[in-house]
Amino acid sequence: MRPRPVPTVPELAPYQDEPRQAPAGRAAKTGMLDLRFEDRGTRSVLSHVYREAPLLVQQALYWDEAVPGLPCVYIVSTSGCVLQGDRLHVDIEMGPGAMAHVTTQSATKVHAMDANFAAQLQTVSLAGNSYLELMPAMTIPHRRSRFYVRTDITIAPSATLLFSEIVMPGRKHHGGEMFEYDLYSATVTAARPGGGALFTEKLLVEPPRRSVRSTGVMRGFDVLANVVLLTPRKHWESVLDRIASGRSGRSVVAGASRLPHDAGLVYKVLGPESAPVRAHVRDFWSVVRDVVLGKPVPPMPLWG
Repeated sequence: MRPRPVPTVPELAPYQDEPRQAPAGRAAKTGMLDLRFEDRGTRSVLSHVYREAPLLVQQALYWDEAVPGLPCVYIVSTSGCVLQGDRLHVDIEMGPGAMAHVTTQSATKVHAMDANFAAQLQTVSLAGNSYLELMPAMTIPHRRSRFYVRTDITIAPSATLLFSEIVMPGRKHHGGEMFEYDLYSATVTAARPGGGALFTEKLLVEPPRRSVRSTGVMRGFDVLANVVLLTPRKHWESVLDRIASGRSGRSVVAGASRLPHDAGLVYKVLGPESAPVRAHVRDFWSVVRDVVLGKPVPPMPLWG
C-alpha cells in the first residue's frame, strides 16, 4: 500500500502552505489502513490488515447476535483527532460473499488549522454478493479547519454497500461554534468493476465564502447525514417503498432519491441535533438490513 496524492481541486488551492510543525504528509502525518475481508463459510474474517499510525485496527469482533458471522471492525486514531497536514488513506476490499461492519471508535474531530489542510482518501471495493456497512461516527470540523474527503467505490452488481456520513456544524455546545470552519469537501464516486461509472456526488461547504444558512442549503438546520445505498434494484426498490420522506415531527427533514444507472439510493437527513439525525439513519439502516439480510440491526447500546 502506498500513499496517494490528493487530487488537484480548486477549493484546496488557498491552503497549500506548509505547517510550521511537521510538513504535510510526512512521517506520523500519513496514516494508512488496508483491510481485506473474506468469506470462510460459517463466517467472514478480516484476512488482511496493514496499518500505519495514526490509523489503527486491532481485531474483528463478533458482537452482532443477529448476524453472528459478521465481523465488526473499529478504526482507531492514535492521535485522537485530525490535524493540519494529515494525509489519511483507507482501503477496504470485500472478497466474494464476504460481509463486514466497519465504523470508528468515536467522532472524527478535525482540529483548528493555521496552515495547509487535512485529507482522507478512501477506496472501497466489493466483489460479487459481498455486503459492507461502512458507518463511521460523526465528523466534527472545528473552527478554522479544512478537511477534504474522497471515497472511490468499485462495486459488483450483486453486492451491497451501506455508507453513511454525519457532519456536525462544529462544536455547537462549545461556545456556540457553528459553521466556523474554513472548508469541508466530500466527494463520493462509484463504478462497476469493468469501469462503468455509476455516479459522482460532491458536497462542498465553505462558510467564510458562502452562507450555509441560505435557503436550499442548511437554512435553520445544523446537522447533515448523507447515506448511500448501493445494492441490486430489487433491494433498493423495496427499501424505497418502506422509507418515509418529508418532515418528521417539527425538527427533522429526510428524503431518499434514486441514484443513476439503477445503482441504488441516496438518503439525506437534516436536523437540529445529532440524536434525531442518527435515529433516522438507524431507521434506514434497519430497513436495509431487513430487506437485504432478513436480519435486525443490533440493539441500541446503553451509551448510544
